[in-house]
Amino acid sequence: MQNVDPIILKPSDKIEEAVAILDSHPARIVLVVSDERKLLGTVTDGDIRRGILSRIPFESSVSAVMNSAPTTASILDDKERLLSMMVDKVLRHVPILDQQGNLVGVETLDDLLHSKKIPNIAVIMAGGRGKRLRPITDSIPKPMVPVGGKPMLEIIIDRLASEGFVNIVISLNYKGEMIKDYFGDGSTRGLNIEYVEENAPLGTAGALSLINNDINEPFLVMNGDVLTQVNTRNLLDFHHAHPCMATMCVREHSYEVPFGVVNVEGHKILKVEEKPTSKYLVNAGIYLLDPKALNFIEKNNYLDMPTLFENIRKEDFPTHVFPIMEAWRDVGRPDDLALANEEYLDGSM
Repeated sequence: MQNVDPIILKPSDKIEEAVAILDSHPARIVLVVSDERKLLGTVTDGDIRRGILSRIPFESSVSAVMNSAPTTASILDDKERLLSMMVDKVLRHVPILDQQGNLVGVETLDDLLHSKKIPNIAVIMAGGRGKRLRPITDSIPKPMVPVGGKPMLEIIIDRLASEGFVNIVISLNYKGEMIKDYFGDGSTRGLNIEYVEENAPLGTAGALSLINNDINEPFLVMNGDVLTQVNTRNLLDFHHAHPCMATMCVREHSYEVPFGVVNVEGHKILKVEEKPTSKYLVNAGIYLLDPKALNFIEKNNYLDMPTLFENIRKEDFPTHVFPIMEAWRDVGRPDDLALANEEYLDGSM
């Protein structure tokens, strides 16, 4: 059972304070308490992301996003009961109360299992040519372009391994042998790395048709040129909490019109907006798919991921978004590469 003092907030504290705790504390939960230390609610990564989708500002009080009726356990409950409860309800953390209902600690699923390994497969799309990064990519595949002195693909794999992934599939095309020679079967890293090879580019979804593994769990797919600190365990939790066939990670992108925008009705000016900013949710190149999504992919046919999502949606299967609030960088152009180097070296990526 973990000490709760570092993860406690008052209901009037700001959401941004909760985000800071979730980013830094391994318990991955915030406990909202009264002055008398009574539990008022909890805040998890999923609560924050639902708040983002509801356009709740980070400057709002944490009570605006907290779960006011969380599952709790008694200090008298043994390990077996706690583990059974958490598995049945798909929980990763449970606040522990004493016999008077006072908060005394928090139990996490990782602590109970003493294991960080997860069964889900991670698929990395690493077949890109990287034409916009030429001349660097004339001699090496795009995912092997160094960031902070380390290949991008190695940064991605190390991040996945730190979060418990051990089974990784890498899709190859351009100069794929260089990637295979560098990573091998992954055994020196404690991983099981397999490869699928595209004879011709198949797109960000088409290459999935080449995977031979029997996939029984939701599986992660990500582009080999995306660097991020998004917590994939939180993505898995979100996907389980909002069952669907496919979850797409999205990032908020703002665009400022560099002119005054004039709204009119006929010849009449209704309003002039000086350099207005529009905000959009854009595809972040990271996905979590149910194994049944593979039924929508024909072998050796080109298919990109947005089209796969659209085909799934047309068949009335739910598809959801998972907003990314952590560091994220799509390294597609020289300017992006320069920024990624700065961010990696200063520790923000």
